[in-house]
Order: sequence, then C-alpha cells, then structure tokens
Amino acid sequence: MDDHATGLILRTQPLTDTSLIVNWITPDLGRISTVAKGARRPKSPFAGRLDLFFECEFNFVRSRRSELHILREVRLVNSHPALRLDLDRLQMAAYAAALIQTATETETPLPDHYALLCEFTHEITERSPRPLTLFAFEIKVLEIGGMTPDLDRSGLNPGARQILEKCRQADWAALARLVASPGQERDIARFLGHFIEFNLDRLPRGREACLSSFFEV
Repeated sequence: MDDHATGLILRTQPLTDTSLIVNWITPDLGRISTVAKGARRPKSPFAGRLDLFFECEFNFVRSRRSELHILREVRLVNSHPALRLDLDRLQMAAYAAALIQTATETETPLPDHYALLCEFTHEITERSPRPLTLFAFEIKVLEIGGMTPDLDRSGLNPGARQILEKCRQADWAALARLVASPGQERDIARFLGHFIEFNLDRLPRGREACLSSFFEV
C-alpha cells in the first residue's frame, strides 16, 4: 500500500543515469528520501515536477531494507518560480534547506520546521531578500530545536540584541518593517554564524554566499 504525503523538496541528486534521489521535508513524516526511477529520462512522468523547493503531494512505497523509499506519483502544487529567476532568492532557499537538514533528524515528524520553511519560502518569493529575513529564519530554527541563544550573554550591543530578539518574535509582516544598520547586521551575522557552528557542529554551506551580496561576512 502506498503512503501519501505533502512536502517540500530540499535536495535532488542523481542516483543512476536515469534515476534521481529526492530529499523531502514533510510535516508528519519529517525528512524522508525517495528514489524517482526513470526521472532523468526525457519522457518521464516526473519530468518538470522535481526541483528544489517544489511543493508537492506525492505517493511512495516504503523500503523494508533502507531509508530510501520508492517514489510512485507526484502532483506539483507550487513550483515557487520566483526562486529560479533571482540568484539571491535561490541561494537563500538552498541555505535554508541545508540548515534544516543539519538541524533535524530523518523520519521524525517536523510540523514546526515544515511550517517555518513554507513561511520562509513565501516570504523570499514575495519580498526582496535581505539579511534580517535570513537571521529571522535562523533564530526561529534554533528556537524550534530548543537552542535559543541567550542574547543577554551574546556580546552583542543593545541595539543589535534588540533587533535579533525582534527577529525571533516577529511574524514576517512585522519583520518586513524592521530596520537595522549595516553594522548591526554584520554583528548579528557573525554571532549567529558562530552560534550555529558551535551548536550544530558545523555551519551549513551557502551562508556566506547568501550574505555576500549585502556585505562582506
């Protein structure tokens, strides 16, 4: 019997000349990996339906031998086309996916992470990306994982500390009205980078590329 899920694609990678591994995040099943057999063939039924941050409904058959399941059917819900039209947006999406993969375990329900990633995707497609958008995503991921930094011991100056606290608390509409100075943004970038690396054992790839268009990290 097939399992059914709704999810966002975090990553794809070739498995064979014709097949593709698709890594998903779903609210109920968490992060799962599937094999799309024949997906790399020109006339595959998966053609045009499997790419980074595509939101899909899909059916799959669970493997009894591994965590790599067999993808059966995919219905594309939202391709988020704006991500593929702007390098800054695509880099932020890729880094967000990498951070989620680093901060979570496989096949564990992740309703809060999934909801946050959907909100972030909507935010960066509807508004121009900026550093505070990324910082808000990072600190919200840390909070969901029980790793909220103690800002009183962060070493940040009061202004930067207040900005980061608002990033943690604010919804995306309120965040769009939040303004920080370039110096505050640099200080927050350094602090969160060190904090993430210390607590997750590594800093996911792509963060520097996300921020380099705004300032030198």
